[in-house]
Amino acid sequence: MSAPAVQRPRRSSSRANGRRATTTPVLVRQLRNGVEESVHRGDIVEADASGELIRVLGDPDRVVTLRSTVKPFGAVALIEAGGIAAFDLQPAEIAILGSSHSGEDMHVRTLQGMFRKAGLSQTQLACGAEGMPLDALTAARLARDGERPSPIRHMCSGQHAASILLSRMRGWPLETYWQDDHPAQVDYRLAAARAFGTTPDRLPAAIDGCGVPTYAVTLREIARAYAFLANPAGIPATDPRSAVAPALTTIRDAMLENPEMVAGTRERIDTSLMKSLPERVVSKGGQEGLRAVAILADGRSEEARWGSAARRATGLVVKIDDGGGHERASWAATVEALAQADVLDGQPLRMLARYHRPTVLDPHGRTSAEAVAEFELAPVGELTR
Repeated sequence: MSAPAVQRPRRSSSRANGRRATTTPVLVRQLRNGVEESVHRGDIVEADASGELIRVLGDPDRVVTLRSTVKPFGAVALIEAGGIAAFDLQPAEIAILGSSHSGEDMHVRTLQGMFRKAGLSQTQLACGAEGMPLDALTAARLARDGERPSPIRHMCSGQHAASILLSRMRGWPLETYWQDDHPAQVDYRLAAARAFGTTPDRLPAAIDGCGVPTYAVTLREIARAYAFLANPAGIPATDPRSAVAPALTTIRDAMLENPEMVAGTRERIDTSLMKSLPERVVSKGGQEGLRAVAILADGRSEEARWGSAARRATGLVVKIDDGGGHERASWAATVEALAQADVLDGQPLRMLARYHRPTVLDPHGRTSAEAVAEFELAPVGELTR
């Protein structure tokens, strides 16, 4: 079977008109005793489930690949197929389907439990193990004990498990579940397209780092989709996405209840954000400096209908240009953006201080440098006055 064809994403008008990276706003500065050593540029977009822009800094129509931010939406395929009943899936197991987990023992046990219930072997996983696990303490322990990490410790093994379980249900070949034209990947792409309110042919495909397809969309579309994730039941019944709402609500609630399954127990901003704001956000990072946050209007209450609450359910997306500054720049910019969007303040903001201004320590424990987010994320209405 041939490798998936890589399609060239549609370019936004600003890119087509020659937008250069140097014009992208500076979001984060790396400072050493007040001296600027480097900068990280990027874009920030907040929108509601209709796609109405709330706050913007940079280009909302910039096209990016979804990477791991697609995972909560792709998991819809297994949920809608009846996977919860078929495999007696518990909330923690549903949450890990949409995760980029740290490869800790708790994640391994959760995945192994699913495979046992399905009568499958974890050797079916084809996500590789390069650079895994993400958790440094777990990686050190495995190295000390002479144990090589297996694919189940890969941060994308939950995503892969969703396609393997779906293939088991449908009687599809297991060995090729990861290939672009496999029915499991066709269904995964269809689920994502439906959640984004589009069709599969309008989702240009590329190959993700773990070997399965990923798709290209604009930052505005990601923010819109994450606003939908924040309150699936809130969109009008006439919206085609409403058919996806029940499954997406199940996934959202599982992630809210199990933030440590979404990322990990140590130094993972997605988990830390969700624990500092319980029942308020679902945070999901992707490679190359991408992060999306579903911001709930009023806990997970489905009575907070779309557009009727004092604070609408919204989605907020941060994209760091250089990609390599994924941690310090993405961390600092995400926390600052949420603070300026009136989502974070007080004790929750203090709990996230290590992400808000990530520091570099010298051998004696002294702060030698820090990443400082410096930008103004004004509401769109203020920008047009």
